[in-house]
Amino acid sequence: MQTANSNQFAPLALKLVGAILILSSLLDYIVLLFPFNPTDKAWQLNTTSQLVDRGIIPLLGIALLIAGYWMSSRDNDRVAGKPWQDLRFWALLLSSFLGLIFLLLVPLHLSNSNAQKDLAIQQINQEASQAETQLQGQLQQVEVLAKDERRLKELDQAINSGQVQGEQLARLTALREQLQKFKQDPKALNQQLETLRTQIRSRKLDAETKANQQAFKLGIRTALSSLLLAVGYIALGWTGLRSIGFSQSGRRKVKSR
Repeated sequence: MQTANSNQFAPLALKLVGAILILSSLLDYIVLLFPFNPTDKAWQLNTTSQLVDRGIIPLLGIALLIAGYWMSSRDNDRVAGKPWQDLRFWALLLSSFLGLIFLLLVPLHLSNSNAQKDLAIQQINQEASQAETQLQGQLQQVEVLAKDERRLKELDQAINSGQVQGEQLARLTALREQLQKFKQDPKALNQQLETLRTQIRSRKLDAETKANQQAFKLGIRTALSSLLLAVGYIALGWTGLRSIGFSQSGRRKVKSR
């Protein structure tokens, strides 16, 4: 009696756990879709990544459900009737559908990753261009100040008056030293400009490299995971559907004899 109860409990537990995993995953997927904004590339990219990260859970649930039915069939607990009256049919149909979804997500995610990378690089270029423009304007102002004796005297008076203290005094002193340096050596201004431009372009190149690497890693990882999930879902779904179809038809033939 205990053996019979144990044999009945194991497949029931597998079916129950499998059904809970499937339903909770579907509910989680529905929640992930909101707020629904399919035209937004960032929304597509984020949603795809989260769907793929959670993709193994419903696959595990379907596998447990099928394993529970398989154990039941070993104990001659077969479900008679048409295939669509069997819960396995809908679970395997869901597996095939999810496999198709994850397969379609592969090119979609790669395209969105590439678009996000292009947008990031465009923003990096804009920021670098703005930094160079601001730098050029600041150095031109310094050049004008270095040639304006009246402004230089006003700067000296402000420093020597004792009315300026702390950080403001340090900034004015540094500005006066820089102006005197440029006044004595006009070429130093161009050298300073080129040095700062080189730093801006170096930071720009580093930022572009990081953006490319990050887009490649995230895009490839999610795309490969989605492809593997698609293969697993489709293989489980189609193999299971064929198995159910053949077993059902085989039982009908046996009954007819």
